[in-house]
Amino acid sequence: MSGPAETIGFDDFMKVDIRVGRVLKAEPFPEARKPAYKLTIDFGPDIGVKKSSAQITVHYTLEELEGRKVAAVVNFPPRQIGPVRSEVLTLGFPDENGAVVLVGVDRDVPVGGRLF
Repeated sequence: MSGPAETIGFDDFMKVDIRVGRVLKAEPFPEARKPAYKLTIDFGPDIGVKKSSAQITVHYTLEELEGRKVAAVVNFPPRQIGPVRSEVLTLGFPDENGAVVLVGVDRDVPVGGRLF
């Protein structure tokens, strides 16, 4: 575990656009170097539907991901991961073994809502 990052101002935090989206489709991603899924996520009318590659195979099955709300950074530039163009960074925390546990919401919120 590492210590805290350097202190930043609120304006710097606001540059990172984190939104809630609903997973429309989760698919296997056998071409990935590390076990991962391909996700199609709906962020509502302002952001639209985006693709993501996520290394979340330890704690999640494809079936339980569809319909789930997730948090993602939507304003990073797209990144090519093998044959997949990942358009958003789906967010999670590492468990005690380093496997990703997704960030979620504990109440129903509309897709596209921005973290603040």
